[in-house]
Amino acid sequence: MELILLTKSSVPVIGQVAYILGMIMDALFKFTSQFGITNIGLSIILFTIIINLLMWPLTVSQQRSSKLMSVMQPEIQAIQKKYKNKTDQASVMRMQSETKAVYAKYGTSMSGSCLFLLIQMPILFALYQVIYKIPAYVPSVYNVFQTIADPLMRQNGYISVLNEIGTKIKPALGDEASLNMVIDFLYKFTPEQWTMLEGKFPALAATIATGAAEIGKMNYFLGVNLSTAPFQGFMPNPAWIIPFVSAAVQWYSAKLMTDATRNRKSSRADEENVMAQQMQSMNTMMPLMSLFFCFTLPAGIGIYWVASGLCRMIQQLIINSQLNKMDIDEIVKKNLEKANAKALKEGKSPSQIKSNTDKVLRNVKKQEQEAENEEEALQKKIDRAAKQAADSSAYYNKNARPGSLASKANMVALFDERQMEKKKNKGKQESQDE
Repeated sequence: MELILLTKSSVPVIGQVAYILGMIMDALFKFTSQFGITNIGLSIILFTIIINLLMWPLTVSQQRSSKLMSVMQPEIQAIQKKYKNKTDQASVMRMQSETKAVYAKYGTSMSGSCLFLLIQMPILFALYQVIYKIPAYVPSVYNVFQTIADPLMRQNGYISVLNEIGTKIKPALGDEASLNMVIDFLYKFTPEQWTMLEGKFPALAATIATGAAEIGKMNYFLGVNLSTAPFQGFMPNPAWIIPFVSAAVQWYSAKLMTDATRNRKSSRADEENVMAQQMQSMNTMMPLMSLFFCFTLPAGIGIYWVASGLCRMIQQLIINSQLNKMDIDEIVKKNLEKANAKALKEGKSPSQIKSNTDKVLRNVKKQEQEAENEEEALQKKIDRAAKQAADSSAYYNKNARPGSLASKANMVALFDERQMEKKKNKGKQESQDE
């Protein structure tokens, strides 16, 4: 059995992507080493920044699609209401056809966001492989451990000694342990365990001490051992800050993303939108999952999550700024241009395509105008309520101290006046009706 699954992944695509990402990580480690900095934590941060920059075009494309979805949502919800509680095959097929037609009308597809995930998922899985298994994928780190593991494996009874020192590292090493398994095991050692290992093999004490000192420089970032989990019992330690920072960053990053893709009119529609509710639940669950995993997984994973979350926050702020400047009908227009070019190649009528484009753009303008009118009406209602509250307070406190019996008497008088006014208006209305 492979030790904590720390050997290289053999999964198709993920294994190959992880190998490439490992080479990038190794290049960064060598680059920082030229300046006398041999630290895995710094390499993880630089690595995370570069990967996020490489994925920038995909992120922007996905955000534009999400913003477009906020415009399409009222039409999609109307279709969902139309076929609500209709579970027969014919109704389901008609609903799918009508939904597909809405996507086509706006020049996008139902699989657009899925395609983004399909491209992103192998990269994300490969990233975790590299961060979680650094010695396996970063040759520069592997070589340092090998200088200790090679001579150690020539010593009698080394496996029982390693298992005795690393009692908490599971599963234990077997009699047929390979070099990679021994390196994986040693990667989990703390400074105290390295000292114990020196005492067990006096002949290798100098080699172990030299290697352990170099590993300490590589593996410690701001006083935290990146190869061990922050949770080592209920006694707090400095590594505990990583899970909490990671959860906070994940939460704020998700909030920025939600704000970017939400249409002004979509907040009310989201109440009835199952997909939006699921997304909101995910935005709550992800920070909690981040908190748990960063406590229980090696601190290197936590450093990656914090760095990745900060990168996404900065990216999202930039993307939000771009999307706010970009009118929604401009996004729709560009999408339609691409879809129309494809339709022309398929032999569809130019006049039919133009008619469809004009109809969609009119619909977008109409929704934007409705959203503005709704926002303006809401603001007027808020202003009216504020004015009424201010007038009432002024009347209550007229010629009286606030909270005094006189002010309460004024309150009753104002109530009576309003009731009389209502009765008077009601009487006038009944006279007119007669």
